[in-house]
Amino acid sequence: MDFDIPAELQAYLKELDDFIEREIKPLENENDNIRFFDHRREDARTDWERGGLPNEEWEALLYEARRRADAAGHYRYPIPKEYGGKNGTNLGMAIIREHLAVKGLGLHNDLQNEHSIVANNVGLLLMLAYGTDAQKEEWIPLLLEGKRGFAFGITEPDHGSDATFMETTARRDGDGWRINGAKTWNTGIHKAAYDLILARTGGKAGDGEGITAFLVPTDSQGFKVEEMLWTFNMPTDHGRISLSDVYVTNESIFGGEGRGLQVVQHFFNENRIRQAASSLGAAQFCINQSVEYAKQRKPFGKPLSTNQAIQFPLAELQTQCEMLRALVHKTAWMMDTYGNFKVSDKVSMCNYWANRLCCEAADRAMQVHGGLGYSRHKPFEHIYRHHRRYRITEGAEEIQIRRVAGYMFGFMKQQAPKGVREDA
Repeated sequence: MDFDIPAELQAYLKELDDFIEREIKPLENENDNIRFFDHRREDARTDWERGGLPNEEWEALLYEARRRADAAGHYRYPIPKEYGGKNGTNLGMAIIREHLAVKGLGLHNDLQNEHSIVANNVGLLLMLAYGTDAQKEEWIPLLLEGKRGFAFGITEPDHGSDATFMETTARRDGDGWRINGAKTWNTGIHKAAYDLILARTGGKAGDGEGITAFLVPTDSQGFKVEEMLWTFNMPTDHGRISLSDVYVTNESIFGGEGRGLQVVQHFFNENRIRQAASSLGAAQFCINQSVEYAKQRKPFGKPLSTNQAIQFPLAELQTQCEMLRALVHKTAWMMDTYGNFKVSDKVSMCNYWANRLCCEAADRAMQVHGGLGYSRHKPFEHIYRHHRRYRITEGAEEIQIRRVAGYMFGFMKQQAPKGVREDA
């Protein structure tokens, strides 16, 4: 077995580093853009006059960074070459996203809003795999140029992890459908022109089948953003929406009638292994910073690093990082080799442990740095506030642990849900 990072991927990491230094860091420091990354001025990201939404200048800066990354050929890394990408692998994405996170927060990679110069591109990958010919013709050019996107309307006010019990329904109305219900935690809904609404069109509560995904224009009559939900980390782009007799045509169905939940599940594993890699990278950043600070800080006349009370917790965290890194790389490689649904148990392991580990590493970094670590002069409290979210939003860690147990005890099988193509 070869555990070395492939030579071509090592070379690409160097290429990304050079691009960051040449293009992204100067932009980050231009025209006081650094205010968005100065944790004492983190408030600059939030437009309090618009109910806590992201500041327009902040989002424009992120867009410019993505534009430059796209022009340099990095943004579309996991996309097929025919669409300007690099046919990037899941292993490649995991290694890249960890590498960027280890550098700390910055315009190159700011995980609070999933921004990165190497994007997950989940919406585009979904469209390539499951869009109809007509949908692909309309959507792909706009998605590639960042001129259109869609939010995901899955979670409901009364239903989160129990997605198969959703109460949003769609009933036939002539050549179309009428959708009624509510969704919450619709990330990006403040700007999205469409919302991918999952609604029950058949079956009964608890059934995995009978749920259909609809691409619903957010300006449809009866579609309303009720509120933007404030969070531990601001600004907020998470909305609660309601649908009252919203009409859509049959052409709005995405992925086939009754198979919406399964289609979305296809990319959960890909997205979650990348998110786990990012949390791993952020954890490693916190450990690295703590080690360096412990070497320099000399209370009572000697470096903190000589104290076992400092050494031992960081050594344990480093051990966990090494073990997790091996599992993340193995899982991503297996996804590339055997398919997304052959490693669902390992994806859950990586995901819940990485997110928990990141929170523990950020907490330990605050402790090692003392009062300075607790302050906004250092990024650790920000990292904690952000990554605490992932212990819930990427599938609560209790759900992830239950999934692992399900595979262990034979209640679940390592296979694609019915209606989902393993090779999509």
